[in-house]
Amino acid sequence: MSGEEATSGGDHPTDRGTAASSRRGDLTARRSTEAGGRQGRRRRRRGGGGEELRVPEAEFTSYYGRPILKAPVWKWDIAAYLFTGGLAAGSSLLAAGGQLTGRPALRRAGRVTALAAVSASAVFLVKDLGRPTRFHHMLRVAKPTSPMSMGTWILTAYGPAAGVAAIAEAAGVLPRHGLLGLAGRALPPIGHAAGLLAAGTAPALATYTGVLLADTAVPSWHEAYPELPVIFAGSALASGAGVGLLAAPPAQAGPARRMAVAGAALELYGAHRVETRLGLLSEPYRLGRPGRLLRAGRLLTAGGVAGALLGRRSRVVGALSGTALLAASVLTRFGIFYGGVASARDPRYTVVPQRERVEARRTGMDLPSDRAVPPGV
Repeated sequence: MSGEEATSGGDHPTDRGTAASSRRGDLTARRSTEAGGRQGRRRRRRGGGGEELRVPEAEFTSYYGRPILKAPVWKWDIAAYLFTGGLAAGSSLLAAGGQLTGRPALRRAGRVTALAAVSASAVFLVKDLGRPTRFHHMLRVAKPTSPMSMGTWILTAYGPAAGVAAIAEAAGVLPRHGLLGLAGRALPPIGHAAGLLAAGTAPALATYTGVLLADTAVPSWHEAYPELPVIFAGSALASGAGVGLLAAPPAQAGPARRMAVAGAALELYGAHRVETRLGLLSEPYRLGRPGRLLRAGRLLTAGGVAGALLGRRSRVVGALSGTALLAASVLTRFGIFYGGVASARDPRYTVVPQRERVEARRTGMDLPSDRAVPPGV
């Protein structure tokens, strides 16, 4: 190898020194830039000159896009359970009214419908529990602070009474002599007592499901704790009235018409409150499928009451009014149910009310009386 080739192919000491100096200069410049950036950030934090540091607006999201609350796992059968329980309660009250005022058509229709409705409720409830033995296990203890426990005992007291009252309606078709004749004579007074017992339990059956929903952490159910029992009581009365208007001739439908007016007043008042009083948490009851269901329920309720009052001499109008009231009760229960489920799926309905309560406590101010909420469940 020639000396010229060796010189051009190797690293000269001067070249190595120049490269090292260049690297040190780059490192020094980079450190100066980083130090200047840190000093600038410190000045901005202290508020001294420079561009103002802006914090991005908070977004209502959660880890991996999941809701903050676990949405209820209940399906449509629980919404149907809410309706059939209310229908059973309203029908027992209708039957008691017919029994006490001497209207056999109302009494018979109310008792038979109450037994059918409470049987359907038991099917829906057992389907949700998964095994019938779980309902039996609920009877091992009675907890007054647990709506589920109290509801189990209410159903246990109501079901047999409604069943005996309905069976008593078969007394008229039994023979007049022999053992069956003796049973036919004993059934009416037994059915009378059982019907009154079922009617006495009916208000608790009609309203405990509203307390049960409000006792959860679902925002739009929990916040509506004063209104849900009122809505469910009104819906139960309206559905019972619908049974009477469908089954009884106009001459015997007076108690059913009065029940329709009372039930519609309670239901419409409670629905208006949950759609206007709860602030942000009223949105799930106004928007989407729940909003459509509740609006249709209000229209059918108003139409059913109007038909019951204006068409009191027409059997056809009475039947149409009864059908409208029953349909309205179904739509109202499903609207309330799906409204709560929607509020649990959106983090906004959990975060914003919590921040409002925290801010109110921090500033020492109370929320308005109509926005006060109970302790979180």
